Amino acid sequence: MPKKIFTSVMATTLALTVVGIYDSQKAEAAEGDFELTIMHTNDTHANLDNAPKRATLIKQLRAENTNNLLLDAGDVFSGSLYFNTFEGQADLALMNYMQYDAMTFGNHEFDLGSSEEGHASLAEFVGGADFPLVGANVDFSGDANMSPLVAGEAFTKTAANGQIYSGVVKEVNGEEVGIFGLTTAETADISSPEDILFTDYIDAANEAVEWFEGQEVNKIVALTHIGYDDNAAVDNDRTLAAEVDGIDVIVGGHTHTKLLPPVQVEDTVIVQANEYNKFLGQLDVTFDEAGNVTNFVGEHHEVALAEEDAEAAEILEPFKEEVEELKETEIGVEANVFLNGTRGEFGIRASETNLGNFITDGMLAKAQQINPDTTIALQNGGGIRASIEPGPITYGEVLTVLPFGNALAIMEVTGQELKDALEHSVREYPKENGGFLHVSGMFFNYDGKAPVGERVLSVFVDTGGETYDELNLEETYTVATNSFTAKGGDGFDSFGKAYEEGRVTEPGFTDWEMFEEHAQSFADEGVEPYEERRINQVRLSGENRYETAIAVSKQGWESADTVVIARGDQYADALTAAPLADQNEAPILLTRSGALASGVAEEIARLGATNAIVLGGTKAVSADVVAELEELDLDVQRIGGETRYDTAVAIANELETAATDAVVVSGLNFPDALSAGSYAAVNDKPILLTRPDRIPSVIANELENYDTTTIIGGSQAVSEDVADELPNADRISGADRYLTSAAVADRLFDGAVEGLAANGQNFPDALTGNALAAAYEAPMLLVKKDSVNSVVENRAHYYGTVFTSGGTQVVSPEVIKALHD
Repeated sequence: MPKKIFTSVMATTLALTVVGIYDSQKAEAAEGDFELTIMHTNDTHANLDNAPKRATLIKQLRAENTNNLLLDAGDVFSGSLYFNTFEGQADLALMNYMQYDAMTFGNHEFDLGSSEEGHASLAEFVGGADFPLVGANVDFSGDANMSPLVAGEAFTKTAANGQIYSGVVKEVNGEEVGIFGLTTAETADISSPEDILFTDYIDAANEAVEWFEGQEVNKIVALTHIGYDDNAAVDNDRTLAAEVDGIDVIVGGHTHTKLLPPVQVEDTVIVQANEYNKFLGQLDVTFDEAGNVTNFVGEHHEVALAEEDAEAAEILEPFKEEVEELKETEIGVEANVFLNGTRGEFGIRASETNLGNFITDGMLAKAQQINPDTTIALQNGGGIRASIEPGPITYGEVLTVLPFGNALAIMEVTGQELKDALEHSVREYPKENGGFLHVSGMFFNYDGKAPVGERVLSVFVDTGGETYDELNLEETYTVATNSFTAKGGDGFDSFGKAYEEGRVTEPGFTDWEMFEEHAQSFADEGVEPYEERRINQVRLSGENRYETAIAVSKQGWESADTVVIARGDQYADALTAAPLADQNEAPILLTRSGALASGVAEEIARLGATNAIVLGGTKAVSADVVAELEELDLDVQRIGGETRYDTAVAIANELETAATDAVVVSGLNFPDALSAGSYAAVNDKPILLTRPDRIPSVIANELENYDTTTIIGGSQAVSEDVADELPNADRISGADRYLTSAAVADRLFDGAVEGLAANGQNFPDALTGNALAAAYEAPMLLVKKDSVNSVVENRAHYYGTVFTSGGTQVVSPEVIKALHD
């Protein structure tokens, strides 16, 4: 068949359309040419609230363009409560009013096929349509509901409404235009067509073109739902245009592409108008007498900017009333806890939240139904717009949380591309960022103080084994996300590249529908997701030791009834505090001796604490500090003694434990006590202090209550003579403080999955970090500012995450990286 030749004029600006303002760039026609305006929609997904405005635009364009067609490229079904309630009938009432000329089938038109009624709703939609439907590569013969609607002749010039054809000819002011339909073969995998089959789209297209040209129809439109640039191994519009000669225009759908200006591939003009009734597409195309396209101009008219058509609004009203009532309807599941979609420091755009986890878990579950190889799901925080309070969940709440109706996309990306995306996700930390990614099927660690682009320390993926596997940068992973993110939204260039290369499929299924489906799986017990430390900003730090203690508290405690208060510039009284803090499920906060440190009162308020335990006498923490705490409506208990040894015994006596073993460390230096703190706390053992060469009498008396002791530290810290006096002593030590911390981790924390680290040359950060280490049942590893002992480093690699207490002035980014490499 002869090649068609044409030139193109492409509109490069988006027309803004409101009633009374309409500036269309018209293709100039030569004498004898035929000018045709094709109005087009696709992937509306039952988003009908703006449909009366679409009707206004259609009327306006028809009035201004005598030669016109109105076409829909499929996926009218699924995506809003209008569909859930009316299964296409609300859409049909409006499409009939708008006088569509033809529609093709999208994959979502087949979503109800596996229901008890099968495709009854689709059959009712087709049968009630005041226009024909076209599907040249769809075989309905095996379906009892649909087969009676297939016309006797596949192609016709006299199409009947409410019938299915391969292709039809529409006469527009004496000129014949051929229209045929194509549906993606992916439908078999991403929807529920059941006994409906899909044939090769290239063969079907060639057959259609041959029939039209045999009927001397020289203006041919392919109405497709195969995607503009979707997986080329299956089907897409670009491949169709390149491989099938004779198609003048492709009006497409499926990939939700905002394709403007129109794209020319070979001799074919391709258009697509985004999604969800956001735009009405307009293509002004000029044909010469031989049917060659000589010019074309494309525009997208923003539906929201138009006025409502009164008749269309009246048609919609009874459907809308029922939907509005349904929004107040409960989905049948209760939220047992607050589902956090808030903004702010610990909100949806800056940190892991239980709502982000729940949404990604639901997305992963749905993706795995479609592609069992899917291992990871990602959701941008900017797509989560609200929280859900405890109690029955309503449809309105779900739609408020996920208002954009973003559709599921499944990507094939390399480990390197995924790591690049995670780097992009945390680039703004600690600032909020709409591109902050929530995750399922994986966890990752990053240092928020490291240079941008070098923050992600380690990534672990759940590949179905007993443990998580470290991300392999060379391996390809199947990852679920939403279509916005998959297309490179929020600047995710690595995903955008995958999309451009055809490594993304879009099975549909809107985010709120996946949320509802996942929630329904908890109908009996209720929804109660929690933060699982999937996203770990491992550096816990502030501008000074007092702020670092607050940062540690924020990491470990959403709330706490009790706080432990210790002096920040001396370690003696707080060395043995970790078991006490753990017993009270309390963080350790530091204060100045004479006044409460800045930020501490605010942190106590955030925690909602009602009790405070102050460590040490008035020389350590003054009466003025106690008064400040009492002004905060706290019940204050002071625990202290004349000496640090007396204080250690006083703390031991506060422990509600039946332990027969005590942990013994030097009272003259801090490192060994810091290494011992979390072990003692996790095992409900007191920490007792001794001098290197003798046991203070108050400690000796306390030791009479224990059958055994565990010494942490070498003989320089606790001499052999002292060890001989201790009851049944066992010593754990290394050549120095760093190796001692590694030895404690090795001997006493078998099975730990997390660790903590702090500078071993100073005490404050490790002291307050020990309370968190105990809460996480993790060891405390000691490091230097700019280096880490190789034994300590190797021990750290046993743990998926190593949190670090302290800023860059005490632990460098290089050390944190070494702990995770």
